[in-house]
Amino acid sequence: MLLQATSIAGALLILTAYAAHQAGRMSRADVSYHAINAAGGALLLAAAVATWQIGFIILEGAWTLISVVALVRPAGRPPASRGREPAAGVLE
Repeated sequence: MLLQATSIAGALLILTAYAAHQAGRMSRADVSYHAINAAGGALLLAAAVATWQIGFIILEGAWTLISVVALVRPAGRPPASRGREPAAGVLE
């Protein structure tokens, strides 16, 4: 029962951040966006580890790691992809 509650809470956190981003209520630049994703990913990772689901361990481990890296990236420092010229023929 606790494992199911953990999984549901993790999924709801990730879906909340995704829905808020899609609705324009939360930006990728918001710390809360990455914090919610990290928390949801960590909960789902714990559930995957408890049931030894290797595919989900990889997925949720990567999701959590990416979100945590975004959280600890120094404020004001843009992601590495910014500042580069777009590829030929790519409109931004």
